[in-house]
Amino acid sequence: MEMFLYIALFAPLVGSLFATLFAASPKTLIAGVVPSLLLFISFIASSILLAYVLQTGGAIHVEMMTWMATGDLYIPFGFVVDQVSVTMMMVVTLVSTVVHVYSIGYMDHDKGFNRFFAWLSAFVFSMMILVMSDNFAGLFIGWEGVGLCSWGLIGFWYHKESATWAANEAFIMNRIADLGMLIGIFLVYWNTGTLQYDQAFAVMPSLDTEILTWMGIFLFIGAMGKSAQFPLHTWLADAMEGPTPVSALIHAATMVTAGVYLVVRANPLYDLIPDVGLFIASLGAFVAMFAASMALVNRDMKRIIAYSTLSQLGYMFVAAGLGAYWVALFHLMAHAFFKALLFLGAGNVMHAMHDELDPFKMGGLSKVMKGTFVMMTLASVALAGLFPLAGFFSKDLILEVGFVQHHYIIYSVLLFTAGLTAFYSFRLVALIFHGEERYKLFGIHPHEAYKFMLVAMSPLLLLAIVAGAMKMTYFEMVTALLPATEYHVHSEITYWIMTIGTQLFVIAAIAFAYKKYAFSKVSVPDGSSDMEKSFIYKLLYNQYYIPHFYENYFVKPYREMSHAFWKEMDILLVDATVDGIAKFIYNTGENTRDMQSGNLSTMLKWMVAGTVALLSLAVVFALAVRYLGV
Repeated sequence: MEMFLYIALFAPLVGSLFATLFAASPKTLIAGVVPSLLLFISFIASSILLAYVLQTGGAIHVEMMTWMATGDLYIPFGFVVDQVSVTMMMVVTLVSTVVHVYSIGYMDHDKGFNRFFAWLSAFVFSMMILVMSDNFAGLFIGWEGVGLCSWGLIGFWYHKESATWAANEAFIMNRIADLGMLIGIFLVYWNTGTLQYDQAFAVMPSLDTEILTWMGIFLFIGAMGKSAQFPLHTWLADAMEGPTPVSALIHAATMVTAGVYLVVRANPLYDLIPDVGLFIASLGAFVAMFAASMALVNRDMKRIIAYSTLSQLGYMFVAAGLGAYWVALFHLMAHAFFKALLFLGAGNVMHAMHDELDPFKMGGLSKVMKGTFVMMTLASVALAGLFPLAGFFSKDLILEVGFVQHHYIIYSVLLFTAGLTAFYSFRLVALIFHGEERYKLFGIHPHEAYKFMLVAMSPLLLLAIVAGAMKMTYFEMVTALLPATEYHVHSEITYWIMTIGTQLFVIAAIAFAYKKYAFSKVSVPDGSSDMEKSFIYKLLYNQYYIPHFYENYFVKPYREMSHAFWKEMDILLVDATVDGIAKFIYNTGENTRDMQSGNLSTMLKWMVAGTVALLSLAVVFALAVRYLGV
């Protein structure tokens, strides 16, 4: 089994290096095909490892080599395949394979075709390092690796200023959060003497609660950045400047879920500090509703789906914060399938609409994009949590967790958010695929995506439909490592009232969205309607003015302070001092170069002057010794 572990881990790296060979060359199809095949091999190897874990209930632990060994510090290049890591491996490799194959068509006419696959496969390799490492240091390497690759992929179209700005924003905001995570890792080592998961978690029950609390807080700060939790959330929507396959892979299925994975992996720590867990759950509930509210009025197709991702991450953190780690991981897995499908469907629509993102300028696309229409509709049904698709089983389970644990405020917020999710999801579907063909007003002639792109998306569609049915099998597997708590409402009547009530609430939200945007005349908003002039609309459309606040109270003051330091300190003090020293040395050399002229008369004069100077110093020294006792 060790061989399959290495294949799963290193196949994406080989694919990235292969594509890098062609990075500076014109488009070469093989630069996309070979990395895609290697990703599929990685998926097959991960599937074999999953079968082994299911069959034996054990874990595969390998130590490839020693990385650091100094004093008491010992960190190996060690990897573990257990019930938690193999879940993430399957999600990462499956979605990555689909995205790679899809990208061959999506990036077909892009000049950076080869470079794109080099970055994309490097990202997958970094993500595999993150989820497979058996220690915090290895996790941090993968953590920073996906951060670097996301910077390269978000800013892939570097000729666009908005893309480079978004890439830098994501990179910087995550580095701020990663400082907190690094402090948390230092605290783990300082207090446990190790960074190995199993050894560190074994020591933690004997530590003081205050120390454990600080560990949990700082590690979660890192998770907040990577999973875009408030107030470090603004980068996620802006990251939609990257190619759409990047959004499907990074911002739906893999990197943004790394924060949830960290909390799940560190469950022995968070079990010891339930107050921190409750804070995580409360913040998650707030973010779920906060992000959903912004999606209600947004007019950018990809940003709407991005806000949906942010909202669903909030659901996952609620489950993880309340100790339902397996539920959080189950929703992470199910969400990856239908959300990646939504993003790839959005990519098809973008290509059809010549990169137009405003759904109000679309309409009636179901007639020319039947395959994409079916896929995006079913993905939206799963996202809304309607029976019997995957979202029903995973998202409703999180609602049950909140109710069973008597966190009724969190439950109510998530229930209300479920209605908002259904509304904005089908608002998007209605605006894009139903109603009048508004795109004709803009001279656009849409077309369906390549057939092989639709075929590549079909595994995600299948899993978005059936993944929920795997709940009990998944529960039996993953609870060999995570707390095996089942969440059931004690009264069967209460359970059915809750379930049916939630379904009716969601259906009503969908019906309202269709009535407003599919069965009524829709015009392109121009800012003149009463709704667009309202305070609530402006508040939501402008993202609660948080980006404006950051720009005016953090970015601008920092920029002005940096400019002032540059002019007043760097130029006038630092540069002047360095330049002055250089000028003094240069002038000294210029003035003393006659000493080496080769003229005998001149050299004798300097020799005499030197002799006199040395004799004078000798006399001064002798007098000082005699009369001053120096």
